Amino acid sequence: MSEHLLSIVLFTPLAGLLVLLFIPGTQKNLIRWWANITAAAGFLVSLPLVFGFDKSRDGYQFVEKLDWIPALGVQYIIGIDGISLLLVMLTTIMGFLAIFSSWDAIDHRVKEYYAMFLLQQTGMIGVFISLDFLLFYVFWELVLVPMYFIIGVWGGPRKLYAAIKFFLYTLAGGVLMLLGILTLYFQHAAQTGVYTFEIAALMNTPMQLWVERLVFWSFFAGFAIKVPMFPFHTWLPDAHTEAPTAGSVILAAVLLKMGTYGFIRFSLPLLPQASSDAVIVNVLVALSLIGIIYGALVSLMQRDWKRLVAYSSVSHLGFCTLGIFALNQSGLTGSVIQQVNHGISTGMLFLIVGVIYERRHTREIKDYGGLAHVMPNYAIVFAFAMLSSAGLPLLNGFIGEFTILQGAFQANYLWGAFAVTGIIFGAAYLLWLYQRTMLGEVTNEKNKGLPDLNWREWAVFVPLMIWAVSIGVYPKPYFDILEKPVAQIVERVNSHRTAPVLAEIPRPEIDPR
Repeated sequence: MSEHLLSIVLFTPLAGLLVLLFIPGTQKNLIRWWANITAAAGFLVSLPLVFGFDKSRDGYQFVEKLDWIPALGVQYIIGIDGISLLLVMLTTIMGFLAIFSSWDAIDHRVKEYYAMFLLQQTGMIGVFISLDFLLFYVFWELVLVPMYFIIGVWGGPRKLYAAIKFFLYTLAGGVLMLLGILTLYFQHAAQTGVYTFEIAALMNTPMQLWVERLVFWSFFAGFAIKVPMFPFHTWLPDAHTEAPTAGSVILAAVLLKMGTYGFIRFSLPLLPQASSDAVIVNVLVALSLIGIIYGALVSLMQRDWKRLVAYSSVSHLGFCTLGIFALNQSGLTGSVIQQVNHGISTGMLFLIVGVIYERRHTREIKDYGGLAHVMPNYAIVFAFAMLSSAGLPLLNGFIGEFTILQGAFQANYLWGAFAVTGIIFGAAYLLWLYQRTMLGEVTNEKNKGLPDLNWREWAVFVPLMIWAVSIGVYPKPYFDILEKPVAQIVERVNSHRTAPVLAEIPRPEIDPR
């Protein structure tokens, strides 16, 4: 069984979905129980990946390889390294908690709702473990379908607009990315006579700089829209605002990480010349810094509770892309850790919005105030999530942001100086939101008598709170897991740097450790 552990992790949600199809749609409680059992099983079967992963080894582990379409050179190749491991575990944990949080929230088309989530779980896991480019692309596009229906069927008043916008944006980026994949495919065939989509083989394909640049911008279209980087972010606030709570949670916690993962897994190691090109690096860093500051400032202007949290993702993901294109050990390591942190913290914030929305059916910030008097436990959890997202020391957000800033300062002190302002603005909009909704007197009669957190809601929040504290207090295991895969990527990119690039990106002699 250990030989096919990754396949079991990948297809457990799909197997549960197939069983779900045979449950009558009228049996809503049975459907809920089965979907939650399947999601829990998906998490449990992924745990052996953590215990069996050898962080001292180079390369991929748990690799499975099988011919799929030999005529085209397409193979079923899956495997994980430390980067993939963390994102797979984030997917299985957040997927389970998102499904569990939906128990009381969804009462129509329940069967179809849970079917979409289980299908999406398979797609997201597939993205993070695929080592064949066409296989990766299949899973990448597969994820669009369930999220389109989750937003379009169970979303808010403008759900169709938000669903179509999400689908068209990400589909357009995916098609452009496919052009880059095919360019690599034919470049490799022209040089070796072998047609293959295997990523390890394509990595050994030398290309001229102009070709690498062309492929890089092709990949950029797909990855930047998915992140989303400024100015490709406009689909995100609409999708978050209209999606049901669990849809927003999984969108923020996992789907956005597919873009940052793409940059780390494919753009940097496959296109090292282009990735270290001065113009490209400076453009990507500039967009990241704009995203950090712009996302935070726009969050300060929001009147809708959920929309504020949505724009905060633009700011937080800007830190992740900044860390990636610092092109050093600290920046890349911090980026991956911050991706996990963002999944925990922002997932909690969306769950918090969902809890109050189910009780009051409004997300207008002005409709609240003084909730700490009515729902004290809720206020405590909200304060924890807010401080986690703001990067308070001894909580998870601090570790990721500090490490990214360390990498940014090593690359160029101006990058770090601009990025720090995003942390200040981030604390401002989070504290402002908390003050307006939790503190003061209860001014709205409709808020009096609201029930506090129930046991099911506690069961969703407590694991996330424990995870956030564990990362903040003892992050060493995460750094150990990421050390070798990140070092390999940094070494590959730096070995292809040219003198002009080094001249344009000052790199003080500071030990990254």
